[in-house]
Amino acid sequence: MGNREDLLAGARRAILERGVAKVTARDIAAEAGVSLAAIGYHFGSKDELVTAALLESVGDGIGDGMEAIVGETAALPMLDGFAQLWDRIPAVFAENREALLASLENTVRVLRDADGARALGDAAEQGYQGIAEQLRASHPELDDAQVQAVAKLDFALVQSLGIMWLMNPQSLPSGAELALAVTALARD
Repeated sequence: MGNREDLLAGARRAILERGVAKVTARDIAAEAGVSLAAIGYHFGSKDELVTAALLESVGDGIGDGMEAIVGETAALPMLDGFAQLWDRIPAVFAENREALLASLENTVRVLRDADGARALGDAAEQGYQGIAEQLRASHPELDDAQVQAVAKLDFALVQSLGIMWLMNPQSLPSGAELALAVTALARD
């Protein structure tokens, strides 16, 4: 790995151990085994490095978990696959609890800055485009508007349910309840 990759990996480890608010640039550099100056050279600032590391970490952990479930349920009717995704997502949250918590902590910090908020918005766009790619592969019968709509719904649900899960894992609606809500909304 190069210094950039070492910094991302070191930042993830340091953040998960200490939290966003407590981690210092020195902690990250030491964890990565690189000089403190490498942070500025590769990322501009510690805050930008922290955001990049968390986007990658949460994207990999939760995004890969969602992708695996969608792939495993692709042969099911869409509504059944949707229900299974949301029944199984708490296990994905549990496997990525510290990254999810650190990401929430970082999101609040980033949203206080207009440039950071725009960058986070761009990352959200990339997030649901990643979900859309998986949906296209798993459900070729969907047209592009349907793929985009389902991807945005899934993205909104994973964000909000992740926060709810952190507050109280038992508070999440079941996949069947979410499927029932979607079905009820589709009725005229």
